[in-house]
Amino acid sequence: MNDLAEQVRRIPSVDRVLGLPDVAVLVARHGRAFTTQQLRVLLGEIRARMTAAGAQAQPAPDDHAIVALLADRLERAARPNVRRVFNLTGTVLHTNLGRAPLPPEVVAAEAAALRDATNLEYDLASGKRGDRTDHVRGWLQRLTGAEAATVVNNNAAAVLLLLASLARRREVLVSRGELIEIGGAFRMPEIMASASCKLVEVGTTNRTHLADFEAAIGPRTALIMKVHPSNYAITGFTKSVPDAELAALAHRHGLPFAVDLGSGALVDLARYGLPAEPTPMAALAAGADLVTFSGDKLLGGPQAGIVVGRADLVQKLDRNPLKRALRLDKGRLAALEALLRLYADPDRLAERLPALRLLTRPEAAIAAVGARLLPPLAQALAGRATVTLEACMSQVGSGSLPVDRLPSQCLALRPERAGGAALNRLAAAFRALPIPVLGRLEAGALKLDLRCLEDEAAFLGQLPALASP
Repeated sequence: MNDLAEQVRRIPSVDRVLGLPDVAVLVARHGRAFTTQQLRVLLGEIRARMTAAGAQAQPAPDDHAIVALLADRLERAARPNVRRVFNLTGTVLHTNLGRAPLPPEVVAAEAAALRDATNLEYDLASGKRGDRTDHVRGWLQRLTGAEAATVVNNNAAAVLLLLASLARRREVLVSRGELIEIGGAFRMPEIMASASCKLVEVGTTNRTHLADFEAAIGPRTALIMKVHPSNYAITGFTKSVPDAELAALAHRHGLPFAVDLGSGALVDLARYGLPAEPTPMAALAAGADLVTFSGDKLLGGPQAGIVVGRADLVQKLDRNPLKRALRLDKGRLAALEALLRLYADPDRLAERLPALRLLTRPEAAIAAVGARLLPPLAQALAGRATVTLEACMSQVGSGSLPVDRLPSQCLALRPERAGGAALNRLAAAFRALPIPVLGRLEAGALKLDLRCLEDEAAFLGQLPALASP
């Protein structure tokens, strides 16, 4: 015990370590308060570990070792939690990875708005208070043909605001086949309940007729709503009611008809060789009074929930006190405005909008990337895994076009030692790189889908870190 006590006493004091020249560099980089706090924790851990080990305790680390441990701890603690990653999962608009990558013009607009004071709610012409939504309202009206528009912080918020403004304590009719659940346990019935609405389920899961809606309309009906399934598809013996018929029915009974498009696309995707997706313009043309959709999915912009449609109904949404709790900040408003400007030039949209560019990337171009990357990656993994270039299928993601797949190419990495443990270690090694690389585990391989890889230099530059297991 005396030897142990002597070893514990040899652990240097906080003040002595802070006085070391090498620690002065750490203090300059991380600040004295943070460095001191982390040093106290480190020395406490060393002391506790030695005491717990008793007679088998290793000698106290010397000054050099403590400085090295402190430097590593500080670097790890100071590393940003929100970090860039390589999305090689094969899901282009990956909800867990931030969905749509933004165009440079959009990033620049948001940064400029965040850096300085702006006319967020100030009318420069009159010198009086303005409405922050006016910065994007005009663009949304021009692009969709709607009478009016408003924006909130995501599409779930847009749906919540719509329901709370138009159907509070009343009934909303929705087909049973459209009672969706999307990521994060967002369920349409629960949104209805949160907005103090009563959900009336119409028809059956696979077949709903116009007569079903007609029979469900009653004195407490406030709204007929159509919800885009987004992340699933019902096939086989199915029937749904077209927008135009639902709109006509609603209007005969003096009710508004709302359409929740979820992902939302402001262009005809078929023009770019992608599967067709409903647009706000088509829904409005069919008679919808309000249409909601996202800003960060197929639109390819920042997170936002957009509502377009009848001016009198949009005004009700804007007057709801809930709107203030759901509003966009100046950065995202500036980003959304910059994004919408890009849509004024649809001929160049595919090259300027990263989400659309990645979705339309030719398989031959992806294969060429794979051919360039295969040799250096195989060399970096020599003795640990084999690497082959293989055909695969990408998906859009974020609940967009759920059954459609995009032909792509991937680098398939198979560990030399078969088994799940070796495969998991390989995936963990890629996640531990300076810019983490995220693929998908499939059929005994780590597959890196190259559809979303455009920065080859950065990917190649960190391969040497894979050389040691």
